[in-house]
Amino acid sequence: MRGWIPVAALFALLALAGTLAADPPMTNLRIEVKSLKDKPVERASVVIDFVEGRSVVKFGKKIRTHWETRTSQEGVVKIPPVPQGKIKIVVIAKGYQTFGQIFEVSEEEKTIEIKLNPPQAQYSAHQ
Repeated sequence: MRGWIPVAALFALLALAGTLAADPPMTNLRIEVKSLKDKPVERASVVIDFVEGRSVVKFGKKIRTHWETRTSQEGVVKIPPVPQGKIKIVVIAKGYQTFGQIFEVSEEEKTIEIKLNPPQAQYSAHQ
């Protein structure tokens, strides 16, 4: 009976190691940037940062968690899979207010639609 205890412990240790080495869940992310009139905003700068969530280390290598890109003519950005959890998206486009928000991603595929506001009038306290 004593011979089974070390074997069972070995199998439990291997199962635990397999769980720890498993790939973290990832999301294929698509971001659509539009104006309030539903027109695509092309060449908008999009910055995506992984904020919080599951492990971002895979087989000792750190998974990329920061992207800087621009939207296409259709106002779309596609990036490689991101770790599931919270991500921060910042969008900067000429002629629009800067957008920034944190999103929770927990699906395999996710499309996030962002509507940009036109700039607001400027006010001065010195008149």
